[in-house]
Amino acid sequence: MKHNTIESVSLIELPKISDENGRGNLSVIEKEILPFEIARVYYLYDVPSDAYRGGHAHKNLQQFLLPLSGSFDVILKDGKNSRTVTLNKPNKGLLIVPGIWRELENFSSGAVCLVLASEVYDEADYIRDFETFKKQFS
Repeated sequence: MKHNTIESVSLIELPKISDENGRGNLSVIEKEILPFEIARVYYLYDVPSDAYRGGHAHKNLQQFLLPLSGSFDVILKDGKNSRTVTLNKPNKGLLIVPGIWRELENFSSGAVCLVLASEVYDEADYIRDFETFKKQFS
């Protein structure tokens, strides 16, 4: 597995097209925006504010997390450093590369997290134990 650092994780701002008649905004995700072909799409919703999601890393999979509604925090760890990113704008998403531990928490009421993934689900791609993760990257 490639060793990435939390500096490899990046915020990507999507184009925001505002309607001149005040009817709202539109954002678009086209293939040039992400560095991978989308193989799977899923979303998280109705997550209680005291719950967390994630708690794993991926060996190969890349993900783009987008807050369609509400807000949530993404805690990123590379085995040595950590960083928290708050996602709260539906035109700003987080690109997470392989080899980064992630935890999602502090979901606001009504929050929806859209995830675009580079691979279909494969349990063998997950590292679900943080100590095992740290041993591979420390």
